[in-house]
Amino acid sequence: MSILVMKFGGTSVGNAAAHRQAGAIIAGQVGAWDSVVVVVSAMRGVTDALIRGARTAAEGNGQMYRAIVAELRVDHYRTVDVLVAAGQERAGLLAQIDAYLDEFATFCRSVHVLGEVTPRAMDTISSLGERVNARILAAHLRQLGLQSVAVDATALIVTDRQFQKAAPLMERTRDRVAQVLGPSLQDGVIPVVTGFMGATEDGITTTLGRGGSDYSAAILGDALDASEVWIWTDVDGVMSADPRLAPEARVIPVLSSSEVGELAYFGAKVLHPQTIRPVVERGIPLWVKNTFNPTFPGTRIVRESESTPGTVKAVTTITGLSMVTVEGRGMIGVPGIAARTFQAVASCGASVLMISQASSEQSICFVIPGEVALPVTRALEEELALELARRDIDRVWSLDDVVIVTAVGTGMRGTPGVAARLFGALGDACINVIAIAQGSSECSISLVVAASDAVAAVRSVHDMVIANGAAGDATMPEVGLP
Repeated sequence: MSILVMKFGGTSVGNAAAHRQAGAIIAGQVGAWDSVVVVVSAMRGVTDALIRGARTAAEGNGQMYRAIVAELRVDHYRTVDVLVAAGQERAGLLAQIDAYLDEFATFCRSVHVLGEVTPRAMDTISSLGERVNARILAAHLRQLGLQSVAVDATALIVTDRQFQKAAPLMERTRDRVAQVLGPSLQDGVIPVVTGFMGATEDGITTTLGRGGSDYSAAILGDALDASEVWIWTDVDGVMSADPRLAPEARVIPVLSSSEVGELAYFGAKVLHPQTIRPVVERGIPLWVKNTFNPTFPGTRIVRESESTPGTVKAVTTITGLSMVTVEGRGMIGVPGIAARTFQAVASCGASVLMISQASSEQSICFVIPGEVALPVTRALEEELALELARRDIDRVWSLDDVVIVTAVGTGMRGTPGVAARLFGALGDACINVIAIAQGSSECSISLVVAASDAVAAVRSVHDMVIANGAAGDATMPEVGLP
């Protein structure tokens, strides 16, 4: 039995026109697969609005959430009026929207009285947008003559009790999916499932955290033994660079899960690796496609991609950083300096994005967000005060306004000369490299450069991508496409 799971993000179902485009895509795939399952996000901006309403209510603002209710009612009514013909279907759908918005207002009133919003309450509040949008899309599909029903993921995805970042319990989820979705799929019904959310075994609503709707699609793909999973978004696929920095950036036809992980970590707007792990580990093909350019093949994500030795597939950047250095000749051979250094960093709640240490042990440098550079430097000076007084450590200092430029590609693994080519490209552009680090996976090399050199650095490294032909024009074999 061939099963296709398709997930539509917020921009892909952000208004009536986008819903129509999504509906056309779904209708176009119905005959090509035995079953189609749809996962849907809230309309664009709705989840942020719900969270803002709850937080401002907890802070004592009793007006903001009321204004948000009014705004959301108008937006959703407008969408329904375009998509669903006047009559009993539309009246019932508008009544459901009112019920969900009234529920949101009731929660916010309670939060306003209590003066706080718990993670459990926030999960219930922030998932209301998906509940509404699933019903709108299912109604639209019925208007197109398709059998469709909205299904809350609380009836399907069983999770632990870690609110706002719940983890699925896959065996229980598999059982639930078979029980709830099995009969509908056998009858040719298209389930439109709420993304982003699940529920504990005793039915308490949870959310799946960052990339939650993508995660929902992957979980259902795994539970259904799906043939493929397609993630519909508003770009043609994963790009070889930010096109605003490198106008020649192209869609990457195939990426491995490790490459996706490196790109996500180093700032690229791609799928979070955690969210796609269930299908990638099962070997289920996963595609990233553009709702508004549906004939374009997109990017295929696989467990291990075939790679050409030395190939760099993409380059990405993280901006707004500072590099902190702890240096001193007295550090040589002294155990525990690194541990104490990063303990002090952790005490400030700072995230370390990259670490580099000289083999002589005379210096340790690491990159952190620029806004925490000052408190981190002060914490280090306090922690290492004795060593600074004895001149075992000469100084602790920060270099502000730096960026990390990262070259990614599994073809770099075990290939001599890749770093030399990177340095050569940057040298030809007269760009000074301040620090360098390479992960043990060998599929990324990260360089620290001055923020003023960021655009030139990306373009120089990206020239290597184009020269290698790693990011083609998407005319390669369309594996998995019907």
